[in-house]
Amino acid sequence: MNQNDIEKQVIENYQRDENMMILVFAQWCVNHQLEAKALYKRAHPDQSVNPELEKTMDVTVSKEEAGEVPDETLLGVLSLFGNSDLAFVVSEEIEKRKRELR
Repeated sequence: MNQNDIEKQVIENYQRDENMMILVFAQWCVNHQLEAKALYKRAHPDQSVNPELEKTMDVTVSKEEAGEVPDETLLGVLSLFGNSDLAFVVSEEIEKRKRELR
């Protein structure tokens, strides 16, 4: 493999993994009856709606089909990609849910 092939492979791997992060976030939102696009907008008010999030919403499934997506898993994935703004908004929603359960 030459340098260009390696760089291309690294970029493709990162994009694939980033899409997985988006899917985990979107499915977590579905599972908790939250609007993923609205949460994303709260986290990133200066950005337009993420086109990958738009596409990913079409492939999410019902909570029953997907099974649980633990809060810690989502926060870990968001942290792994340095998406602290979205992790903060997600944390707010987790705390809100916990308060409502009390």
